[in-house]
Amino acid sequence: MVAMFTRNTLVLLALIAMIALGALASGLAAVTGAAATPVATPIVAMSADEAIAAITADDGTLRFDVSEDATRFVFAPQPVHDDGMPAYGNGFVTQGFIYPEGTLDGTNGVLADGSPEFPDQVLGEWTCRGWFVGDGAHTTTGAWVITTQQYNFGGEVGDATLITEGYEIADLNVPSERAISGGTGPYVAATGAGEQTLLGFNASEGVVLRFELTVQGG
Repeated sequence: MVAMFTRNTLVLLALIAMIALGALASGLAAVTGAAATPVATPIVAMSADEAIAAITADDGTLRFDVSEDATRFVFAPQPVHDDGMPAYGNGFVTQGFIYPEGTLDGTNGVLADGSPEFPDQVLGEWTCRGWFVGDGAHTTTGAWVITTQQYNFGGEVGDATLITEGYEIADLNVPSERAISGGTGPYVAATGAGEQTLLGFNASEGVVLRFELTVQGG
């Protein structure tokens, strides 16, 4: 009886040990899997100096394209239309990639998964925040958002940036005016104005834009 009790006890202890080891192995696998998950980071092919040189004309005008990564477009839960799309007054933030002028045709620049279509031509990161106006996301002509945009040239965040403010319109291929309100690095005292033109939408459903900015000061 004692021998049987001892044998049964040993078997039970062995089973408990196996279960514990299995749980530990599963936990380690989960931790390893989580650690192995890559964190998305901006892909920038050029330094700030190279990027600025690529977009600056002889007269100092800056010309470049932007393709929005719509997987990074986030808007507030309210107010929204009945279909869930942002309505007037809804706040949002989004980001995208800066390319040399002429790289984009109105349908490209970002793939459906949010990655840049032309990673070897990325000059920097575009960040846009603002509010919907007009009829919100249902707007088909005229102003649909009012925004602050920041263009970060090169791979270092904040070293060389330019900031603009203004309305954005829903009309394709119609320029709208934006005011230059400052920046960092070579644009620390920048003022001036410029134009933004909506060219179309890319595979992620983000906007494709073209900019022509006349910088004063700097």
